[in-house]
Amino acid sequence: MSDKKKGEAPAAEAPAAPKTPAIATPKQQLTRQQKAAAVIVSLGTEKASKLYQFMEPEDVEQITLEVAKLGHLDSSTTEEVLNEYYQMCMTNKAVTEGGLEYARAVLERAFGTQTASQLLEKITKSLKNREFSFLAKADEVSLASALQRERPQTIALVLSYVDPKKSAAVINGLDLERQVKVVEAIANMESASPAAVKIIEAEMEKRFSSIITTNKVKVGGVDYVADVMNNLDRGSEKNIFDRLSVNNEELADEIRKRMFVFEDIVTMDDRSVQRFVKDCDPKDLVLALKGANTEVANKIFANVSTRVAQSLRDDLEVTTNVRLRDVEAAQQRIVGIIRDLEEKNELIILKGGKDDIIA
Repeated sequence: MSDKKKGEAPAAEAPAAPKTPAIATPKQQLTRQQKAAAVIVSLGTEKASKLYQFMEPEDVEQITLEVAKLGHLDSSTTEEVLNEYYQMCMTNKAVTEGGLEYARAVLERAFGTQTASQLLEKITKSLKNREFSFLAKADEVSLASALQRERPQTIALVLSYVDPKKSAAVINGLDLERQVKVVEAIANMESASPAAVKIIEAEMEKRFSSIITTNKVKVGGVDYVADVMNNLDRGSEKNIFDRLSVNNEELADEIRKRMFVFEDIVTMDDRSVQRFVKDCDPKDLVLALKGANTEVANKIFANVSTRVAQSLRDDLEVTTNVRLRDVEAAQQRIVGIIRDLEEKNELIILKGGKDDIIA
């Protein structure tokens, strides 16, 4: 029965709040450090504090700073991060228990072929970094001293886990003949077996921390040795290429191709760009610019005459439907011209901060 008195006007009801249409919030893009902070926040203070006990002090400091800066995360982003970490934990467990092939079978069943491949690629890199992390703390002098009497194959394996600049410093300190052997060994290396790494562990345990590995991981290779060569002084580089060309000309050419790529044109001085452009076929320039990024294109246009620049732009407008392999071939021909001119000392390629330029 109503409590309202007879004849009393009914109280005015508050107007209903207007319904706001739901707007899909874009997922936040987080860095690796921010993702780690998100996991810590999701765990809660008690579990997070237990996790901190297994971390290095500097890591605790860094992740605490990220937690402080993190701010608000929407639920979908948090769920995505936690799912990613769950997958990585599953991957680590599968690899540790049965190796990479066992892990692949488990992960493909759980997450599908594509996700399994992505997870294994991440964990393979993680294994490499974790198992040889002690090398990052070894300075160049100590590393060179420890390796100077080792066989080229041993030096190559160890250097395959080291920053290219540090590897270059070690190679610079070797005698001329061993420089070539070490570079060739790194370039031809594809994977390291557990047995091989155990031998290295036995030889190096008195000088470095223990090396522990249970799975094959990708090390070395031509791309890596090209990075190393980019950081060598020119005397060592010339010696290696001169000798390597005699013993393995195909490998020497492959390394040369990867040492300077078309995109590296942006690092060249203006006079050098002007020099190599003179020797380029205009058709190659047009094709190469079709696949060039803005920085490279601007660098080239800034170093040709107004007439040539306009001609290139006109040709670019009418050149359509080009094949990627034709673009790459044109870029490689231009790179070849640059390398040839550098060998003749007609232009300069800056290499890893090793060259001092006097204007």
